[in-house]
Amino acid sequence: MRKISAARISRAVSDLCIQANMVLRNDVLNALKNALKKEKNKCARDILEKIIENAAVARKESLAICQDTGLPTVFVELAEDVKIIGSLKQAINKGIEAGYKKGFLRSSIVKDPLGRGKAGYQPAIIHIDLVKGNKLSLTVLPKGFGCENKTQLRMFKPTARIEEIKKFIIEAVKDAGADACPPYVVGVGIGGAADYAVFLAKKALLRKVAQSPSRPVAREIYKLEQELLKKINNLNIGPMGLGGKTTALAVNIETYATHIAGLPVAVNISCHALRSASCKI
Repeated sequence: MRKISAARISRAVSDLCIQANMVLRNDVLNALKNALKKEKNKCARDILEKIIENAAVARKESLAICQDTGLPTVFVELAEDVKIIGSLKQAINKGIEAGYKKGFLRSSIVKDPLGRGKAGYQPAIIHIDLVKGNKLSLTVLPKGFGCENKTQLRMFKPTARIEEIKKFIIEAVKDAGADACPPYVVGVGIGGAADYAVFLAKKALLRKVAQSPSRPVAREIYKLEQELLKKINNLNIGPMGLGGKTTALAVNIETYATHIAGLPVAVNISCHALRSASCKI
């Protein structure tokens, strides 16, 4: 049994908060650069250049990529042979607060969703998955609410045709329009129950852009992702909604088993500043 202290976890989470908010993921940055090479619309090209420049300045000057430093979601893979000395959830929340304060990142969390009150740095959203081994994996996804507010869920009948599902996904992006700061990465969750489909849609954003899913149905899912990406980019929303062929950088789909009487489908959109950072302890 391997022991990991809560203090060590807090330090790791603190570092991940700063990294995620200030250093754009390489896969996202490369996707933006590739989009710039292909984009022919002058306005769209100018915007993509500014987005890429913004990422470079943020990294060099240790500044937040976006002023909305999000509601942090922390994905935890806790191995069966690991024992946490202390409270895991408390350690994560302490790390979030320490990292956000150290990085001079915005406090955006209100503990009372109805009464509101003064914004603070915690609690974060925490998802814990039990896995085999003796490591603790942590991923921090600080997702802003300009794009989070565009999340959609549809409970389809199990007899729904694939064309109906495609239409729902495309319409969700169309409804988001320019409001969520395109170009987007579109996360899609199919299966599970209502709550799990939405979770899968957000988890899909952690998969690297242009990386094919690794499951038995991977080939068909990959084809669906590419078809949806092409149709979404034909919407001509473009970077920041001002036209062009780069409305989305990728469509990432995650699937899970579901009930015979249902077919949940969720869409969780990320803006161009898709930020996350991971580590293993």
